[in-house]
Amino acid sequence: MNPKDIRTSTDPDLAGSYAAMLRAAKSAEDLAIKTNTSILVSLDGKDVELTAADLIKLRDQEAQQSDL
Repeated sequence: MNPKDIRTSTDPDLAGSYAAMLRAAKSAEDLAIKTNTSILVSLDGKDVELTAADLIKLRDQEAQQSDL
């Protein structure tokens, strides 16, 4: 596994793929919330199931942190 940050790549397509992955993740979260389903994510190398309620709670926490 390459620990180098993909955003620093000299290839613009590769560097831009990071933003695309973030958009895809947000879209998956939006859909999970809309359909009241769970998604499976990897956190610190462990697979974790996040429910729609968990996702809403995380978004609320992120919104509060950005207000500070």
